[in-house]
Amino acid sequence: MTDRKSKQPARRQSIRRESDRILRQQLDRYVHLFQVGQVITAEMNFDVLFDVIIEQANRVMNTERCSIFLADEQQEHLRLYVATDLKRDEVRIPKSHGVAGWVFSNRMPVIINNAYEDPRFFSGIDRQTGFQTRSILCVPLINRNGDCIGTMQVLNKKTEDFSDEDREILTYVAGSVSVALENAVLYEQLKASDTTKEKVIHHLAHELKTPLAIITAVLDRIAGILQDHDILHLDKTVARGHRNVKRLLALQEKTEDIITRKDYRSEERYADIVEDVTGFLEELGEEDRSPNREIIEQLTGRIQSIFHVDPVRIEKIRLDEFLDQLCSEIFSFCSHRNITYEQNIGDNLIVAMDKDVLRKVCAGLLKNAIENSPDEGRIELSAVLEDAAVRVDVRDHGVGITRENRKEIFSGFFHTQDTAKYSSKRPYQFNAGGTGTDLLRMKIFAQRFGFSIDCESSRCAHLPLDADTCPGKISACSPVHAIEDCLASGGTVFTLRFPKAG
Repeated sequence: MTDRKSKQPARRQSIRRESDRILRQQLDRYVHLFQVGQVITAEMNFDVLFDVIIEQANRVMNTERCSIFLADEQQEHLRLYVATDLKRDEVRIPKSHGVAGWVFSNRMPVIINNAYEDPRFFSGIDRQTGFQTRSILCVPLINRNGDCIGTMQVLNKKTEDFSDEDREILTYVAGSVSVALENAVLYEQLKASDTTKEKVIHHLAHELKTPLAIITAVLDRIAGILQDHDILHLDKTVARGHRNVKRLLALQEKTEDIITRKDYRSEERYADIVEDVTGFLEELGEEDRSPNREIIEQLTGRIQSIFHVDPVRIEKIRLDEFLDQLCSEIFSFCSHRNITYEQNIGDNLIVAMDKDVLRKVCAGLLKNAIENSPDEGRIELSAVLEDAAVRVDVRDHGVGITRENRKEIFSGFFHTQDTAKYSSKRPYQFNAGGTGTDLLRMKIFAQRFGFSIDCESSRCAHLPLDADTCPGKISACSPVHAIEDCLASGGTVFTLRFPKAG
């Protein structure tokens, strides 16, 4: 009797532990599904969206393929919008045809774990692609209004048969897919509206050319008459008119460049700002009644001195010696960080560059890699000869950059996470933060000195959103079981390409 009583608390404790384990698994699953939904609904580009859906669905469901069938406007046919090895709209089926048609017509999910034995299965797509469908899980796509707009299906679960739990998970994901599809359609409509606006702006910009040319000719004529008649007190006024006409002409040209998608360089924008401020101060200083004329002149001179560019000095630089010395210096500043550094610099790689510019660019990329790498992480630096150019890669294995943020990474004053989440840490600390101007400056250097800088990145699978935070140490990250798992899950590489010097 005593033994039975003594075993009861242990049994209850075991049951409670098992119950806690199941609850934790369910919570982890719901959190993961919520993150997947956020990733899918965050994408607005219609073409990119389907790549995101495929990637997320196959990862969550552990399947080989994912396909989406969308209904046409007449609701009579379904078109295969996504399927590996098939082009969009290549397959169209009646709305009641195949498993997708049955699910669309009945608005009910279906699990088929032996596809070729089910009469609803259409094997024609397998014959076209050479893919062997074994099992299917298909769910309807229901929009906010309760209308069925198509179906979503995953094929061939890798480990076992599809279950009711899988059906529940894919139904949840399909809800996010329906919202994302509607958002993408609205985005496409907005882009079409923007195209119309661009045509109007393009027309107006073109129409500016003629009157500006006439005004320029008139000002030239007035300047000539003033000079002939020794009327000199108006020369500054005419010069100011000339200057502003030139600004309007430059604005008209830049407007056309933007509309026709020509590259409008960042450094030109900042140069324009400096020129505008300097010109404004000069005009203030020309006013005889200005009580602050001396201060304005001093301020004008100060601005001009700040933005004065020293003559560049191009020289041939051996990359192995240059990078060895630079890396030794950089990593001496971050001895407090537990980061592995690997270097692979080819021999006899020579570039013709201004050494100060090259130093600023390479030091900036190394600092960026260190600050974005968690402790126990790794940074790799390599330089090779590639297609008559010298390629330098600076790679980190940090959290990585989301797809949307990669579009803006060189825009300046841009952070890949909330400014409020940057801590005021010293340089080279993990997530040390900064003003966001370093990469913009590198892009400007690249355009001025004839080399290129590009960025490729993959976001950590465990931290897909900007709001997700890394603990800053690999062993402190609960989803990761080994350092190599972290190194393979995400990271960023910046690539520099220099013309090879002879």
